[in-house]
Amino acid sequence: MAGTALSGHAEQGGLMIGRTEAGAKVSLDGRSVPVDGQGRFLLGFVRDSAPTAELRVTLPDGAEESRALAVSRRDWPVQRIEGLPRDKTEPDAASLARLKAETEMVRAIRGRVTLDSAVLDGNGVLRPAQGTVSGVFGSQRVYNGIGGAPHSGLDIAAPTGAPVAATADGTVVLAAPDLFLTGRTVMIDHGLGLISSYAHLSRIDVAAGAKVRKGDPVGAIGATGLATGAHLHWGMSWLDVRLDPEAVENTLCGIYVGIINGIRR
Repeated sequence: MAGTALSGHAEQGGLMIGRTEAGAKVSLDGRSVPVDGQGRFLLGFVRDSAPTAELRVTLPDGAEESRALAVSRRDWPVQRIEGLPRDKTEPDAASLARLKAETEMVRAIRGRVTLDSAVLDGNGVLRPAQGTVSGVFGSQRVYNGIGGAPHSGLDIAAPTGAPVAATADGTVVLAAPDLFLTGRTVMIDHGLGLISSYAHLSRIDVAAGAKVRKGDPVGAIGATGLATGAHLHWGMSWLDVRLDPEAVENTLCGIYVGIINGIRR
């Protein structure tokens, strides 16, 4: 791919940055990839991604490029969590209906992609809270002895009321006061399909539609929703792909952003 540069690591749960000619079309495993006006794009890999992924680029002159990306495999731990309210781990019909509606709402938010790519302009990302990491991305969760879905974010334990900040520049697309699983929840759109989420908050300090900068306050740590203690669940996603926030931190550090903006291959 003489006209396309990639930076970062192709790994399960990981994120890469790419840059090609302005006006080019990009796909990953046949799926259309959002590209900004400078030809920059992101690539996300699911937790259980296959060992290879196919990147295709169609340049403005019609020429096509393709590359097979080797995706590194990761081992995922098992995490057992006891003491959760039974109505959260074994919801009744009404709760299931509510959960389904909320899931569809969040899915629709992730489906609205913007091409604002300020996150790639060198401002980088910030870990949104200070505290002890109490849960990692990708771990197989077992709730009260019942197997659940793999953990979709990074848990940061800290006292109730501790501040939570925006991880990067963006627009608030959700400020929900009470979701079934995640309680008080904020989501921020960073462009090119990248969204951050902040769950179990005790307080929300922003409103949907607000523009935020990296480090701006968005709320405070709490234990609302499905939680046994005060912590922040920090999630990152690309389109509908859940990402490892720590991998996103690594990719969107100044080194990799600088490489891609300098078109260094």
